[in-house]
Amino acid sequence: MTKRINIQAVEPAGYKAMIGLEIYLQNSKLTKIQKELIKIRASQINGCAFCINMHTRDALAAGETSQRIFLLNAWRETDLFDEAEKIILAMTEEITQISQSGLTSETYSRASELFDPETIAQIIMAIVTINGWNRIAISTHLEIEK
Repeated sequence: MTKRINIQAVEPAGYKAMIGLEIYLQNSKLTKIQKELIKIRASQINGCAFCINMHTRDALAAGETSQRIFLLNAWRETDLFDEAEKIILAMTEEITQISQSGLTSETYSRASELFDPETIAQIIMAIVTINGWNRIAISTHLEIEK
C-alpha cells in the first residue's frame, strides 16, 4: 500500500476532536472489555487491519481471552458471551452496518431492558467512535504494528 497523509499532522484539531471522544468513553459505564469487544467487532466488519491488531492486543492486555477473540465474529454461535455483551455486539453490528437496517427496534428494546439510557448512549457513542477511527485508518492506509 502506498503511504498517505497523516491526519494527526495535517489536521491536528480534527484528530484532537477524535481523541476527545476517546477521553469521554474512558469515563463511561462500559467496562474495558465491553469497549474492546465493540472496537474489535466493528473493525472486523469494516476490514480495518490496523484497528483489529491494536484492539485485540488491548483486549488481551485487559484480560480478555484468546478464545473469545477468536470466536468474536461468530458470537451468536457460542455461549462464551453474556447477555449484555450479546446485546452490545448486536448493536455494534447493526450500527456499523447502518445502511442495511440500522439499529432495529428489537435490539434497542432488548438493550433498554438491560441498560439505562445513559449506558445506551455510551454504547452508541463507542460504536460511532470506532467506526470513525476505522475510516481514518483505512482511508490513510495506516500500517499495523508488527
